[in-house]
Amino acid sequence: MKKLLAITAFAALITAGCKKDLNIQNPNEITTQAFWKTAADAQQGINAIYSTFHREGLSRWLYFMTMIRSDEGYSTSPNSDIVNTYDVFNITDFNDYLITSVYQDDYIGINRANQVLDNVPSIAMDATLKQQLLGEAKFMRGFFYYNLATLYGNVPIMLHSPTVKDYPPTSPQDSVFARAESDFTDAAAILPASYDATNIGRVTKGAAYAMLGKTYMQRHKYPEAQAALAWLVTGDGKALYSLMPDYRSNFIETAENNAESVFEWQNAVNPNDTHDDDTQAGTSDNLNYGTSIPPFFAPSPIGFTDGQARRWPVWEFLREKTTGGVRDPRLAASFLYDSTDEQGPAYTLAYGKTWNSLGLATDPGVPHNNITEVCFRKELDDATMNGEVFHSGNNYRYVRYADVLLLYAEALNAQGQTGAAYPYVDRVRARAGLAALSVSMPGLNQQAFLTQLKHERITELTGEGHRFEDLTRWGDLGPGLVSRDAGFANFKVGKDELLPIPQYDLDVNPNLKQNPGY
Repeated sequence: MKKLLAITAFAALITAGCKKDLNIQNPNEITTQAFWKTAADAQQGINAIYSTFHREGLSRWLYFMTMIRSDEGYSTSPNSDIVNTYDVFNITDFNDYLITSVYQDDYIGINRANQVLDNVPSIAMDATLKQQLLGEAKFMRGFFYYNLATLYGNVPIMLHSPTVKDYPPTSPQDSVFARAESDFTDAAAILPASYDATNIGRVTKGAAYAMLGKTYMQRHKYPEAQAALAWLVTGDGKALYSLMPDYRSNFIETAENNAESVFEWQNAVNPNDTHDDDTQAGTSDNLNYGTSIPPFFAPSPIGFTDGQARRWPVWEFLREKTTGGVRDPRLAASFLYDSTDEQGPAYTLAYGKTWNSLGLATDPGVPHNNITEVCFRKELDDATMNGEVFHSGNNYRYVRYADVLLLYAEALNAQGQTGAAYPYVDRVRARAGLAALSVSMPGLNQQAFLTQLKHERITELTGEGHRFEDLTRWGDLGPGLVSRDAGFANFKVGKDELLPIPQYDLDVNPNLKQNPGY
């Protein structure tokens, strides 16, 4: 689906504000009324929604929000705003781009989806294709609302293309999640289960059911989550997905859109890119189609190491060995650190160099040193190059089948069906070469099984952007995490679970309310 990354003229058709005393039509800019005429227009409108994933907020800062804010990551960036915003819960500027970028990009995506849903139904075109495109738009709108509900909580809901007179009120987080559920439900009913080779990467019925299940899980609606996830696990879609034999293949560019991928963001390298803002006008295509996160997460001196991993998740992988008596192979796939190769720093390779030769400080008191430094590996390009770029073409596997299996097990356990949940955890463990949980820890009660599931999600999913929502769902966010992450000493329960609503939105919309505590 790399061809879907091509930016279109329509991508600039977003709400950007207007002044009532100036109403002059730009002769070089296509109008909404003139655009929505043909099937090609409908397809370009859908492409514009996908393009939203390459904007800077979603392709860069979202990773900080979901990983560095959690207890698995932290920041030693020289930019104190990054540290304060994403690591130590000390947010003072509610208009800082580190706060507003993802919020803005989610609403840009919502507006693009709304324009498709408002205009495509009246276009004369193939009925099956029309339903597919509407399903894609519904899924995308649901995803952006899921993202907003998870990160910002109480936000306005907009279901149509906005006008200058629209001042939508704040909706409570639960209603925003419910909106996402409705969109995912509609999308699941009309999206195809799969595509031909030229359209691989588009969202599918399985992606819709997976996101629907994730949304239900965040609301503790466990029977509903089980029913949604069942389509992929025990239902009609189970033959479409499987765990890849090689765990690391899920994180390298040469193995994209594989059998384990449920919802995958498509990235590509544009050698002519000059910017990340797909609303910039112009005749040439200079948009960054990739992600700029690798240089921010790569070890020094390859990258800036503005975001890095805590050491404690490493110990989670070392709690047990495989049935063959060796280390869990997922550890080396998840982190670059002094012992990615268990023989130590003289054998650990990072971008073609040994760990010892990177030039990291030897003093453990220095932020970037060769003893305590741990870097998230799954977003990096060290498998394909010996450096990093701001336009990585490596796709982001947002939902993997392993995540679905573990959530399905969690939903069963939450309903008291602990015995029935074991096989789905065992499938994930078997791929890593670990003994079946039903053999090594049989007969766990409901709480003990959940405790073990928390461990299983760390070892399987660390560094993939799910930790903060996991902690939220489990009710584990709070100062009690300080033993793992010193930043949580500043965490205020009832406030820091959510980010603040951007002040500029509050200034122009009197119907909005700031989140509690800000």
